[in-house]
Amino acid sequence: MPDNLLIVESPSKAKTLQKYLGKDFQILASYGHVRGLVRKDGSVDTENDFKMKYQVIDKNKKHVDAICAAVKEAKHVYLATDPDREGEAISWHIMEILRGKKLVAPEKTFKRVVFHEITESAVLSAVANPRDIDNDLVNAQQARSALDYLVGFNLSPLLWRKVRTGLSAGRVQSPALRLICEREIEIRAFVTQEYWTLHLDTHKGRQKFGAKLSQWQGRKLEQFDIPDAARHEEILAALQGKTAQVRSVEKRKKSRSAAAPFTTSTLQQEAVRKLGMTTDRTMRTAQQLYEGIDVGGGTVGLITYMRTDSVALANDALVEIRDYIGQHFDKDYLPKEPVAYKNKAKNAQEAHEAIRPTSIFRTPDSVKAFLSPEQFKLYQMIWKRTLACQMAAAKFDTVGVDIAVGDEAMFRASGQTLVFPGFIAVYQEDADDVEDEDEARLPPLEEGDELPVDKLSGEQHFTQPPPRYSEASLVKALEEFGIGRPSTYASIISTLKDREYVILDKKRFTPTDTGEVVNKFLTDHFTQYVDYNFTAKLEDRLDDVSTGKLDWIPVLDEFWKKFHQQIEEKQSLSRKDVTHEEIDEDCPKCGKKLAIKLGKRGRFISCTGYPECTYTRNLGEDAESAPLEPEVVEGRTCPKCDSALHIKTGRYGKFIGCSAYPKCKHIEPLEKPKDTGVECPECHKGSLIERKSRYGKLFYSCNTYPDCKYATWNPPIAEPCPKCNWPILTLKTTKRRGTEKVCPQKECGYSEVVIPPETAAKA
Repeated sequence: MPDNLLIVESPSKAKTLQKYLGKDFQILASYGHVRGLVRKDGSVDTENDFKMKYQVIDKNKKHVDAICAAVKEAKHVYLATDPDREGEAISWHIMEILRGKKLVAPEKTFKRVVFHEITESAVLSAVANPRDIDNDLVNAQQARSALDYLVGFNLSPLLWRKVRTGLSAGRVQSPALRLICEREIEIRAFVTQEYWTLHLDTHKGRQKFGAKLSQWQGRKLEQFDIPDAARHEEILAALQGKTAQVRSVEKRKKSRSAAAPFTTSTLQQEAVRKLGMTTDRTMRTAQQLYEGIDVGGGTVGLITYMRTDSVALANDALVEIRDYIGQHFDKDYLPKEPVAYKNKAKNAQEAHEAIRPTSIFRTPDSVKAFLSPEQFKLYQMIWKRTLACQMAAAKFDTVGVDIAVGDEAMFRASGQTLVFPGFIAVYQEDADDVEDEDEARLPPLEEGDELPVDKLSGEQHFTQPPPRYSEASLVKALEEFGIGRPSTYASIISTLKDREYVILDKKRFTPTDTGEVVNKFLTDHFTQYVDYNFTAKLEDRLDDVSTGKLDWIPVLDEFWKKFHQQIEEKQSLSRKDVTHEEIDEDCPKCGKKLAIKLGKRGRFISCTGYPECTYTRNLGEDAESAPLEPEVVEGRTCPKCDSALHIKTGRYGKFIGCSAYPKCKHIEPLEKPKDTGVECPECHKGSLIERKSRYGKLFYSCNTYPDCKYATWNPPIAEPCPKCNWPILTLKTTKRRGTEKVCPQKECGYSEVVIPPETAAKA
C-alpha cells in the first residue's frame, strides 16, 4: 500500500491524476459532499452559536469507509478537493470524520493541495506546495449552508400552510423568481404605442442605399414625433417632387476590442446563446472537460477550473497564447503587450484564473475525435474566446452622411467597412435581445453630390414590451443584482423549473400561477428577504467571511433575529389572505364579490360565497361568455360516484370532471386518446395510447394506467427488438441521424436508420 493518499471529489479526476502521480500515490474519490446537515428541524442550533448537526450522506457512506480504511494505512494524506469554498468545506468535513474515528494521529500528515488545472506541472507543483485547510473559506461555506437551511426550514412550512403543500422558498431562489415575475408584470402593464419612420431610397452609380429621416423643419426627430399615418402622409406629401443633395459627410475610424476570457457566468450565457445548451448542461460538460478526457496519449484536463469570477490569465498561459498567435497569424494580429481585463464582478472568487484551455496548442480539431458533440462545441468556444481575447482589436472605417431633400427634411445614412478583422477572425461575442445593428456599406459620397429620389416611403412601428428572460439574460441579471454566485446559477434555475414556479416557453421564462402567488406572498410579507440589494449585501458579507474580514456567527445572528421575528408575526395569516385576491366585480349568479383564487390547476375566478355559490370562470374569460352553469355531459354519469359529469376548463384546456368535486375527484380527457394498437410490452394487458404531458409534449403510455405505468416518449411500433427481443421498437427522429428504429431499453442500444437525415429534413 502506498504511503501517500490523495483524496479528490470525482472518480474521473482520480483516473487522470493517477497518471501524473504514479504508483507512490493511492487516489480515492469522495464523490462530492461527504456530510450534510441533518434534514430535520433543529439541525442548526440558533441558541448555541449556530452549532450544526451533520451526518454522513447515505449514498457516499461506502466511499467514506474506503477513505477511512486507506487513511489507516497511509502516512501522508493530501486533500485535493475542488479549489473553491465547497471543495474547502468537503476537505474540512473529511477531516472531521477522521477526527471522530480517531484516525488523525501525530505520526501522519494531513495537508490541503489546490490546483486550478489538471495538467502534470500544475498537479506536481500543488503536491509539492501543500497548505493547511483555510478555515475562513470553510466558515463562509458553513454560514451559507446555515442561512439556506434556516430560510428553507422556516419559510417553506409557512408556504405549505398558507399556499400549498410541497412548495419551497430559498434565500437566492426567491429573488430570482421575483425577477421573472416582475418582468411578467411589466409585460402585462405595457401599453403599445404607434410610431412611424420615413425612408429615402436612392443610389449612386450602380450601388443602392437607404437613409432615414432624422430632422424635419430644422428640428431633430424623436421616436414619437411621427405618431400616426396621417402625420406620415402629410410629410410625404410635402416632400414630393423635391431633390436630394449630400450636405455633409463624416468619416471616422472605429475599433472594437475582444471580450474578456470566460468566467462561469459569461460561459453559461454564451453557451445558452451560441450552443443552445442549458446552464446545467453547460456546467456538467465543462466539469468533464476539466476533470480529463483521454485524447489518445492519455487522459488530460482540457480546461482550467470552471467555477470562477476572474478574467485574469496566468503569465505562462499568456506567453503560450501570444506564441500561438505569432505562429499562426500575421504580425498585425499580435498586440505589443498582453491584453489585460478588469473584473466587473463584485468579488472575484478566490483569485482563480479565467476559464481557458490548459494548452492553446491543443486545438479543437486535434481533440475532436475524442470528444462528444457537446464537449467539442463547448471546448471549441472556450478555445476561440481565449485565443481572441489576446488578439488585436478589429478596425472599421465608418461614415455618416446627411442628405437634404428639399429645404425641410434631412435624412441620415450610415455605414461601416471592416478594414482589419483582428480578433473577429476567430470569435465574436453574442448578445441577448439586441436588434441587428450592422450598418450598410455606402458608395463614395462627397458634399454637394446630387442624388436621385428613387422612393420615399414610411414604415409603421409599434413599441414592444420588454422581452421575457432567457436562461442567458437571467444569468446576466442575477450577476448584475448580486443574487447568488455564478456556481449556483444553474441550480437556482433548475429549482425554479423543478418546483414548477416557472416554465420555459420558446426558451423564455414565464411564471406559473403558483410561482406568481408564491412571489406575491414573499414580496408582500417578506419584502426584505427578496430585496435585491439585501440579497447582494448578504453575499458580500459572506465574501468578507471567506477572506477573514468578518466572523460568521455574528452575520448569522443578525440575520436570524429579524427573520425569526417576522416568521412568528406571519403565522396568523390565513390561507385566504394569501391565495385569494378580491376583484371589483359582483357574481352574476348570487351578487356577492368575485375573487381570483389559486386551485390545483392554476388561478381562476370564483365567487366568495363558495360553497353555497359554485360560480367559476377562467382567469381572463369575459363574464358574458362564461356560462353560469357548467356544461353537462349527456348520457353519462361519473364511474366512481354516479354523479353528473361536467365539461370543465383547467390550466391545460378542457376536460371532463365530476360535478361532486371536491368530494369526488374523478377526471378524464375531453377527447379519447389515440390508440396506437401496440400492445403494452410490460403488462401485455393494455395497449399504448397517445397522450400529452402538461407542457404539451406527446408521449405514449399504457391505457391501464395507474395499474401499469409503462411509458415512452417516441411513437411505438409492433416489432420486437432484433438485439434484446424487447416486444416493441420506437421511431426516433433527429436532425443528425434522421428517422431510426430504436429500442426503448436504454441498456440495449439497438438502432437502425429508416430515413436518412437529408430525406427526413425534407419530409
